[in-house]
Amino acid sequence: MLTYSRKPADLFQRRFNRLFDDWARERGTTDGADEETEVGHVDWRPAVDIRETDDHVLLLIDLPGIGKDGLELTVEENVLRVRAERPFPDADKDSYRRVERRYGVFGRTFSLPRNIDQSKVEAHFDNGVLTIELPKAETAKPRRIEIG
Repeated sequence: MLTYSRKPADLFQRRFNRLFDDWARERGTTDGADEETEVGHVDWRPAVDIRETDDHVLLLIDLPGIGKDGLELTVEENVLRVRAERPFPDADKDSYRRVERRYGVFGRTFSLPRNIDQSKVEAHFDNGVLTIELPKAETAKPRRIEIG
């Protein structure tokens, strides 16, 4: 099961980080830099959904405009890392009047619960969505106990 700390300081930190991320995303930057950044060179973080079932944890990451070959996925010491780059289109940057889509390199890191079987992680990429299946170790799955 994914668990989160309920300590007031941890809750505050998570909410503050989310507030800052949302603010930065609306401005088109994740580092608080001036809005007049170079066209197409803005940090970005794709949307991620995380689901948990009895058997696995599932991550769904929206990556439109990125090819399967442009993705790098690693898992090591209970940390999952996803990295990719969406290059700016080969067009005259001066011809753009507005750029709202994000381009450049992104990286996301996820701390995994200890009950994930890292040797059996699988990933699939279809229609711009990266699906990462993190199976739980057999000992972590719930089981029914018969009463004798």
